[in-house]
Amino acid sequence: MKIAIIGAGSMGRGIAQVAAMHGHEVLLFDQNPDALTQARDFLLKILNRLAAKGKISDADAKEIFGRVYLVDTMSGFAQASLVIEAIIENLDIKKSVFKELETIVPRETILATNTSSLSVSAIAAACDFPERVIGIHFFNPPGLMKLVEITPAIQTSPNITQQTKKIIDSWGKITVLAKDTPGFIVNRVARPFYGEALRILDEGIADVATIDHAMKTVGGFRMGPFELMDYIGNDINYTVTETVFNAFYQDPRYKPSFTQKRLAEAGYLGRKSGKGYYNYGENAENPTPDKDSQLAKAIFQRILVMLINEAADALFWQVASKEDIELAMTKGVNYPKGLLHWADDIGIDTCVKMLDNLYDTYHEDRYRCSPLLRQMAREQTWFFREGVWV
Repeated sequence: MKIAIIGAGSMGRGIAQVAAMHGHEVLLFDQNPDALTQARDFLLKILNRLAAKGKISDADAKEIFGRVYLVDTMSGFAQASLVIEAIIENLDIKKSVFKELETIVPRETILATNTSSLSVSAIAAACDFPERVIGIHFFNPPGLMKLVEITPAIQTSPNITQQTKKIIDSWGKITVLAKDTPGFIVNRVARPFYGEALRILDEGIADVATIDHAMKTVGGFRMGPFELMDYIGNDINYTVTETVFNAFYQDPRYKPSFTQKRLAEAGYLGRKSGKGYYNYGENAENPTPDKDSQLAKAIFQRILVMLINEAADALFWQVASKEDIELAMTKGVNYPKGLLHWADDIGIDTCVKMLDNLYDTYHEDRYRCSPLLRQMAREQTWFFREGVWV
């Protein structure tokens, strides 16, 4: 099977690596010759590194590299069975690309977008045969991250969904099915990890170091929210938040923070710029956290219950199955535990009370409790346990 990829940036070249390592001939296209050169150098470097570590042989590295063809036109895509678009998050540009693709590829070719925030249905609407368009959302870097969100458009044929899932599963990925709604699973459910941490900062309850300390020591998260935002890039994280906020008709649960916007405007983007919430310069001094255990517990519980509420609401609105929501958050963003399992452990009634306390304090719709959690509290049921509460 030939795989064609549009876009040779970090995501596109990473997907090319994965496909080539699983035996596919890959056509990698980008309008920018420099991007193709950088992609070639990246692939050569990463494959040589894998060979040096003994994960693949030198012969395998050469064979894999030889399966990737850099092309400067999409005209060679005529033999591709699957095309994956991984370009700029601009709906008009993506629609234009998909419209052009239909003039090149055979009728049976699957057309996929790697979008993380745009409507797959809107992209499919640009095509004469929208039933073969689907979302395949990889996480960066694709070579390391196991999770892939498969998102059918409302026009997508069930057969195309099954074929796509089978292909991506064969690449050793963990696939989850998501409804075509803003943020899909991960970028929707994860919003409070950043948003509520920023709210706690903006209120002056704790500084960035203390909030990160709380989430790592009490919650067991690998990185705190501010460390992670600096790692992702404050410009990228803010844009995703703003996109989700606007896509949900300005629902206050997804409201961006002026603090993060100002950092992005100032060029304090995080690790890539040398400064963000933390200073990454040589000999830079960063604040030490307040290690008060009660404060840490309160910070962790507030952020966690907001995450649980978002996961429960995603299930309530049938964005994905409860099993796929848990997989998405543990494999996509490496949460230490699935949020719905966490809710079972804490107690559904406890979650409802915590959310209601936040709502009583602020009287903001941001803190409204998911109808599903409230229903489960009334019925005394769990997400994953049998029977009723004892």
